[in-house]
Amino acid sequence: VPLLDRGEEKRTLDQVLDRVRAGASGVLVLRGEPGVGKSALLDYAVERASDLRVAKTVAVESETALSFAAVHQLLLPFLSVADRLPEPQRRALGVAFGLQAGPPADPFLVGLAVLTLLAEIGAFQPVLCVIDDAQWLDDESADVLAFVARRLLADRVGMLFAIRETMEPDPHLQALPGLPLAGLPAQHAHELLETSVGRPIDVRVAARIIAETGGNPLAVVEVARELSSEQLIGRAPLSEPLPVGHKLEELFLRRVRELPRDTQTLLLLAAAEIPSRGDRLWKAAGSLGVTELAAAPAESRGMVVFGPEVRFSHPLVRSAVYHGAAPGQRREAHRALAGACDPQIDEGPRASHLAAATAGPDEGVAVQLEMAADRAKSRGGYSAMAALLERAALLTPLEERRAERRLLAAKTHVAAGALDRAEALLGEAATGLHDPRSTAQATQLEGRIRFHRGRVAEAVFSLLCAARRLRSLDPREARDALLSALEAAVFAGWAPSAPLLQEIARTAQHLPHTGDPPDSAAQLLLQGCITRLTSGYVAAVPTLRRTVQAFLADEIDQDVALQRVELAAVLAADLWDDSAVEQLAADWIDRARGIGALPRLAAALAFRGVYVDGPAGRLAAARVAESEAHELAEATGNPAIVPPTGAHTLLTLALSGREAEARAIASAVAGEAPGRGAVGEMAMAASFLGVLELSLGNYGSAVVCLDAAYTDDTPLVGTRSLPDLVEAAVRSGRRDLAERALHRLEDRATATGTSLALGLLARSRALLATPAQALDEYEDALDRLGRTRAASEVARTLLLYGEWLRRQRRRREARAQLRTAHDMFDGMGMYAFAERARLELSATGEHVPKRETETPEDLTPREAQVAALVSQGAANRDIAAQLFVSPSTVEYHLHKVFRKFGVTSRTQLAHRVINQGSGAVALLPASSAHTSAATDPASAISTQRRGPRHPGAAKAR
Repeated sequence: VPLLDRGEEKRTLDQVLDRVRAGASGVLVLRGEPGVGKSALLDYAVERASDLRVAKTVAVESETALSFAAVHQLLLPFLSVADRLPEPQRRALGVAFGLQAGPPADPFLVGLAVLTLLAEIGAFQPVLCVIDDAQWLDDESADVLAFVARRLLADRVGMLFAIRETMEPDPHLQALPGLPLAGLPAQHAHELLETSVGRPIDVRVAARIIAETGGNPLAVVEVARELSSEQLIGRAPLSEPLPVGHKLEELFLRRVRELPRDTQTLLLLAAAEIPSRGDRLWKAAGSLGVTELAAAPAESRGMVVFGPEVRFSHPLVRSAVYHGAAPGQRREAHRALAGACDPQIDEGPRASHLAAATAGPDEGVAVQLEMAADRAKSRGGYSAMAALLERAALLTPLEERRAERRLLAAKTHVAAGALDRAEALLGEAATGLHDPRSTAQATQLEGRIRFHRGRVAEAVFSLLCAARRLRSLDPREARDALLSALEAAVFAGWAPSAPLLQEIARTAQHLPHTGDPPDSAAQLLLQGCITRLTSGYVAAVPTLRRTVQAFLADEIDQDVALQRVELAAVLAADLWDDSAVEQLAADWIDRARGIGALPRLAAALAFRGVYVDGPAGRLAAARVAESEAHELAEATGNPAIVPPTGAHTLLTLALSGREAEARAIASAVAGEAPGRGAVGEMAMAASFLGVLELSLGNYGSAVVCLDAAYTDDTPLVGTRSLPDLVEAAVRSGRRDLAERALHRLEDRATATGTSLALGLLARSRALLATPAQALDEYEDALDRLGRTRAASEVARTLLLYGEWLRRQRRRREARAQLRTAHDMFDGMGMYAFAERARLELSATGEHVPKRETETPEDLTPREAQVAALVSQGAANRDIAAQLFVSPSTVEYHLHKVFRKFGVTSRTQLAHRVINQGSGAVALLPASSAHTSAATDPASAISTQRRGPRHPGAAKAR
């Protein structure tokens, strides 16, 4: 079909190509109904891209069950340079494409490999990737290509997709820039009509054709071809209705049936082949007595081109051939194609053809599909694996075995992130499961699905039920279910989950031996949690310490480490062990990055932002971590992992003094969390809001917020909020509540004995102490906190100390504490606390100008992240792998950092970031050899004790 008009669409495509030529990147998705001209526009772009290196693939419906098939086809021209990839990426790509053996490839590590590979090619010559009929992409390829498209920035790579418009938006490409295509304007549609038939057409006839086809170019041309000369000039009536819409397929089918029988058979084989490979096609055709001569009639009519790969002129032709054949004919074609497959090399296609050739249940074919599913799993193709298992279940004769296969398919869909399909399959399997272990596994899967959906209270119940059933059948799996239930209970809250928690403890105490050593990480984790439940915090401390050390050990099982590190990190934070928390968070991030487990990485980054960077006063780092976590959660289709309105974002907002945003988030959590039974999450949000209220001096409101965490007393939130509650209760005149909170804090801080716990205990005691005792307690608090990473707590202690000194009429001493506190707060970006310190300083008689409205940082979060990593000596390729972007994108951000800072080398940048401070300095780890005075507790305290002017604090400011 000739490409008429489309001037605006052509200009849009030209702009994409121009951006790529200019060194940037461009992505565009053409959307429209079949025949509207998407492929013609892609052809136009390819023709215009003669100076670019073009890679093109056309997805086909028959290949949707082959994991990574489309992306493999697209990258074939580039695989010769895959050896330049970092080893983990090269291995993931090789496993995904079936080129080497290895553990299942994570789709997002494959995505990073594809991104790096395209950027590598683009560094030498701009690249254009063209993907037609994207609605038929296999799920893994769609995930990978969408991931790459979202992360292109300055890579000289363009990506053009064409996708058929349907009622349901495509979940993979929906977020990418799109260009909807409508039919041609009447004038151009009329021109196309006359061009296609080679003669003038009656105006009324043309108007009728254009109106009923909506100007769809393919429909216009095909309808015109069906009309006689008399009809075209208006001397004979037109048929009712015209063959448009689904009628087009019937039109193509009618043309197919006009072909010789052998040609129809050959076309049916081509339509059924997975993928359309010529070698298998001709072998299958030969088994049915069809020769190469049968190809000529179809090729001469422009329906298909036979070669190493078989290509139909339009997907509707393939669809008409296949779906227009009788069921028996389709089965015969698949049987012949199965016979043409090599059993060793073509295991997946052979099993699929055998399944399609089977009219009824067949256990033998179901087993082969199961074997093919295992191979798909080894390549990381979880969606393909699930599809094969579903097909195997349909062919399974026995009801219980069929249900077990559906259960396995549902588990695989959960791994692929397809929760809706998993839930549907689980429902289908439920009625056929009778084996106790299978029914228990189904309940466990139900709990996992509920947990992933954020319905945490229901998840606790389901996982507990599963553990009780599995206890005698599979103790290790029962332990796994119990740990998952405990993890869900952190979000559900311990107070409302109390009856279930008691049952979890009883189940764990009667759990048979799992076969693991008593000091294994998983065993210690369960034992520590149960002791915390049954005997309380103090009794659990020794076991919890051993648990944390087991997770920090090099010899820990990697699967256990990745699956359970979140719960271990929660317990480490509950112990006030800031060093272990930072190390566990770093290990969690490193392991997730290493295997490309992006959903787990998103959760790890969110945790680090709240419990490592925030308390350390590295608020810029916390914001970057949160931003990356949200981006990764969206990219992987798991927004519930770190929802933008989740409680974890509140602490950074509270510490930053961003009141309106913090209150909006808290309100959102309070509105939606009860529906999920997420009382623990509500308590977490309330405790963070309590910090904001403290910074603003709203002590009564702070008590209301913090009392929720105190009452629920879920690990982590219940413990970490105790010093805040003591402060709020004392300042609001609630001494009885302050004393109760202090008593609980004394028990826990003394038991754990960390510098952070004892420092906060001393600060809290000072708030309730006599004047003679308070001085020593504040000095002890500063001494202990100065040994920790908690810069924000040091600054808050200086503030409280200064406030107390002023009330004791020791103004000169108060000014020294308050100045340092103010400068630390200001340097860390804790502006509400800084304002509280400024007002206190004013009350001592020292004037401090009020801070103007915060101006945007010079560096964007991504630029700050790149600057910090460069300052630590990381190379661009290493930074790219860590941030899941391309080296070219790193170079792009680095160039902007150089320009903003006025430097010309990495060495100069490192000097500027480390020694002079910037938006990036707060991203440096606490272990860095050089840290800002604002975020170094020991330096700040030392500076405060040297004299009145505090040069270090002024420098931080």
